[in-house]
Amino acid sequence: MDADLSTLEQKVEDVVAFCQRLREENHALRGRIAGLEGEKRALAEKIDTTRERLEALMDRLPSE
Repeated sequence: MDADLSTLEQKVEDVVAFCQRLREENHALRGRIAGLEGEKRALAEKIDTTRERLEALMDRLPSE
């Protein structure tokens, strides 16, 4: 009986440790996603600015 309880206790501890690792990984991944979303927004803004500048330059080109 004690061996069964010890085995069960070890399994519960393993599950708890695994859940904690998953929580930590999830937290890290959420942080990484937030950083990547910010980077995506910054790049989209740069693309928009570049597109606007290019369109303005094209408008200044002489017509054929």
